Amino acid sequence: MNKKLMGIITSLTVVAMFAACGAKEETPETPGTETPGTETPADDELEGSVVIDGSGTVYPLMANIAENYMVNEQSGVSVQVGRAGSSAGLKKFIAGELDFADASRKIKDTEVQELEAAGKKMGENVLEIELAYDGLTMVINKENTWATEMTQEEIVNMYVSGKYKSDDKVLWSDIRAEWPKEEIKFFGPNENHGTYEFFYEVILDEQDMVSNVNLQQEYSTLVDLVSKDKNAIAFFGYGYYASNTDKLTAVKVDFGNGAVAPTLDTIGSDLEYAGFTRLVYTYLDLDKAKENPAILDYALYVISEEGASKLAGDNGFAPIPAEKHAEYKTILEGLK
Repeated sequence: MNKKLMGIITSLTVVAMFAACGAKEETPETPGTETPGTETPADDELEGSVVIDGSGTVYPLMANIAENYMVNEQSGVSVQVGRAGSSAGLKKFIAGELDFADASRKIKDTEVQELEAAGKKMGENVLEIELAYDGLTMVINKENTWATEMTQEEIVNMYVSGKYKSDDKVLWSDIRAEWPKEEIKFFGPNENHGTYEFFYEVILDEQDMVSNVNLQQEYSTLVDLVSKDKNAIAFFGYGYYASNTDKLTAVKVDFGNGAVAPTLDTIGSDLEYAGFTRLVYTYLDLDKAKENPAILDYALYVISEEGASKLAGDNGFAPIPAEKHAEYKTILEGLK
C-alpha cells in the first residue's frame, strides 16, 4: 500500500510539472474578446511546493491527503511526502528543511529546546496538529494459533530484557506453560520511528528491550519477516496490519476487562483499546505558512472535513473529535 501511494504521489507530481511545461502560449486578444474554449484562471489557483517528511506510520494518511489535494484542489501545487521516521523528520524540520514534520509521537522536550535554539517557539512559530488516533498493534504469523490473545502484562514482560531469561532467548512456553517450547523471534521498527519510542517509553516504561530484538527501518520488511516465521512477533501501527490482514494476525490484548482486538471501533483515548492508543501528529512551520500561500492552503486542507478527518479510517486511523481541527482552522485562518 505504501509503495503504491508513493508511486501515486510521484506520478501526480510529474503530471503537474508536465502540464505546467506543456501549457500553450496565450496570444494577445482584442480587449473585450476571448478565444473560444479558453478560461480565465481562478483567483485562488496556486502554484508552488510543500515538503513533508517524518513518520512512516503517518505516511499512508498524509500521502493520501496529498494525493486528494493535488487532484481535487490545487493541481499546480506539488506536495512531496517522505517517511524517514519521526525522529529523522523532526531533525530535518528543526534544521528548516521541511514545511511539515509528521510524527507518531509527541515532540520531545529536547527537540523543543533545539527548535528554540533555532529561533522557533512552539505555538508561535510552530503549530502542533493532532491528526488522528493510532492503535499500536502486536502482530504474529498466520500459523501461530496459540498467542492470538495475550494480556498487556505478558506483552510487556516478553519484550523486557532479562524478565524471562538472562540471555533473552525467551520461549513461548515461558509465557504460558501450554504454549510451544520454541524460541520467540522479536521484531519491531528501529529507533528512527516514533512507534519504537512510544513502545519503549510508554508501553515498556523505558525498561531495556530484549537484546535479540530485530529492529528494521521499513515496515514492509517487518511484515515480510513476520509472515515467514511462525515464531515471530512484532509491533507497529494498526494501519500496517489493516493493509496486511492476509499475511498477519493481530493479537487481541487484555487490558484487564477481557481481550480486545485493535479496530477502528476500539482505538481511541476513551475506548476499549485505550491502553495501546496514541495520537499521531504533524508539525507545521507557521513562518513558512505565512510566507507561502501553498503551504497555508495545504495546512487548511489537512484539517478540513476532506482531509485527515475523512481519510483517517481509510488508512487505519481513528479520527479525533472535529472540534479539535476547528481550533486549528481558527489559528490558520488568522495567518491570512
